Amino acid sequence: MQSPEQASSPPIAHLAGVGTALPGDPVDNAMLARTLGVNEEWIDVFIGTRTRHFARDLVSGEVRWSLADLCARAAEQAISDSGLAPDEIDFVVMGTATPDHLMPATVNHVADQLGLDQIPTYQLQSGCAGAVQALELGRTLVTGGGHRAGLVIGGDVCSKHLDLDRDLSGAAPSDLVNYVLFGDGAGAAVVTSEARGQRLALRGVLNRFTGLGREPGQVIDWFGLADRYDDRQAVREDYKAIEESVPVMAVEILWELLEDLDWSPEQVDFLLPPQLSGRMTRRITEQLDLPDAVEVSCVADTGNNGNALPFLQLEALLGKIGPGQRALAVAVESSKWIKSGFALEKI
Repeated sequence: MQSPEQASSPPIAHLAGVGTALPGDPVDNAMLARTLGVNEEWIDVFIGTRTRHFARDLVSGEVRWSLADLCARAAEQAISDSGLAPDEIDFVVMGTATPDHLMPATVNHVADQLGLDQIPTYQLQSGCAGAVQALELGRTLVTGGGHRAGLVIGGDVCSKHLDLDRDLSGAAPSDLVNYVLFGDGAGAAVVTSEARGQRLALRGVLNRFTGLGREPGQVIDWFGLADRYDDRQAVREDYKAIEESVPVMAVEILWELLEDLDWSPEQVDFLLPPQLSGRMTRRITEQLDLPDAVEVSCVADTGNNGNALPFLQLEALLGKIGPGQRALAVAVESSKWIKSGFALEKI
């Protein structure tokens, strides 16, 4: 029988399973430098990422995987990992900055590949915070929306924006960064109203727009027939603003989450820091200053594949976290400056 305190406590969402998908073999800096005609040492030092995965072949330009393909594969793994049957999935929520089409929404192609029908589907258009936004919506649906289990998915295929025929020999570093920073991939988690499978309690989620009056740090354009031959690049980035702002925002997110949860820094066993690049992640982790927490990072090996990254970190976390231990994730979106993060506890 529940105590009055238990009966009045708010419902908690749980992560029952996690899955990920990376396309093809890893592409190292030597191969990337040869393909693009850029300096390999610059990639090593300035970016600090060793490998990444692409959904298209760098030599032929052939697209081998769509975003829907990668998301469906990650979702299948998440469902299997959770121990649930596919017909127990009540909804699908997906966050991405790079959908396969403007219409139909990529999430519906994912549902189709999974054989899911007659359930709600949602697609959130967002950058690195999209996965956390999807997680927050999934939590809401299982704690107050009448659903028992659903899929939360995040993924991006950034290589669709790379012009492999372009001469990059005279390109500025701020332009080159978009060719060497990013990768492709997808991840998914099964969110449940009760502790099942991996039994990770979702203790808190932070999602906050903080870009009022600020210029975007990153812009990705969709070109229609009227402007497809415009000289501007599809992807533009103010890397200096990102370098200056993201570490500061990450520290703010960390302390806001700790305060909301009433956790002390010493109670955090695992830290999932923002995954911009190998070099930037090292810098941010140092500033977050949680020396007792084990860092869980993947970007140096996967590249920055956007909304897939939190799930790739979660998958790595599953092999480390034990009952009673806590993990805190921090994510920053620089497109229009969004703070996001979440907290987990193994039960």
